[in-house]
Amino acid sequence: MISKILVPLDGSQLAEQILPYAHRLGEVFKAPVELLSVADSQTRAPFKPSGGDEDYLKTVAGQFPATVKIHATVEVGNPAEVIVKRAKLEPGCLIAMVTHGFSGIKRWLLGSVATKVIQAAENPLLLVRAGGRAEVKSTVRLDSIIVPLDGSKLAESVLPAVLDFARSMESEVVLAGAYQLPATAYYRADDASGAEAFIPSYQEMVAAMSRETREYLDAKVNELRGQGLPRVRAEILEGPAAEQIIDLARNTTGSLIAMCTHGRSGLRRWMLGSVTEKIVQHSRDPVLVIRAT
Repeated sequence: MISKILVPLDGSQLAEQILPYAHRLGEVFKAPVELLSVADSQTRAPFKPSGGDEDYLKTVAGQFPATVKIHATVEVGNPAEVIVKRAKLEPGCLIAMVTHGFSGIKRWLLGSVATKVIQAAENPLLLVRAGGRAEVKSTVRLDSIIVPLDGSKLAESVLPAVLDFARSMESEVVLAGAYQLPATAYYRADDASGAEAFIPSYQEMVAAMSRETREYLDAKVNELRGQGLPRVRAEILEGPAAEQIIDLARNTTGSLIAMCTHGRSGLRRWMLGSVTEKIVQHSRDPVLVIRAT
């Protein structure tokens, strides 16, 4: 359960694009929102946080409705380190931030800070790629939660958080499994005797992988329904996992992608860290990232 939402801001319109999501989640989970500004110790004299930062955060806080409790904090230090440290104080804290874009002279390089936070934070993260300008009170829709699964326990470690989000926001859950034939499937090989080795036909291999993926996802759908989640379905995808998940989210109204960060799931499966990184970098939809255990 989310007990607090930590929102790092650097005074830029790019960073503020996370605010509608903080507004929505603060209301849904009845969780306080902490607006955090970090005076980078490499570009500003230490022990002298700018009064402008405090005034800025107060202005942003005033845009939130009275139903959401807001707290503003200004600190001095390395932005990524401060964000990770403050979130770690409360295990139920969700870090919500924008991932891309240079936010201004002597400010944070958002992509770099977000990457460091993803790598170091033990807390869950909600990441939104910078796009058009968004107001705090603008409505964001999180009607569907897309959950990439590859058959591993590591990938499934995101499911408890997904259940929490789906129940609180009354969202549909879409369990997505992507399969792709290895490069060797397109070649014929010779065995040690020089005789041509048997390789199943392309159609047979595709059918087998599709069937395996379907059976696995159907079992997970039934499992989640048994836990009281009525709106859950499976989506079978063929092709590179990251690209397929991004396209699915793009074509699904009000989607949130939820996945874990680390762990190789097995031979000819996904490298979860790599897939997550690609999705965070390229998805135009928000991504919920949970540290795999």
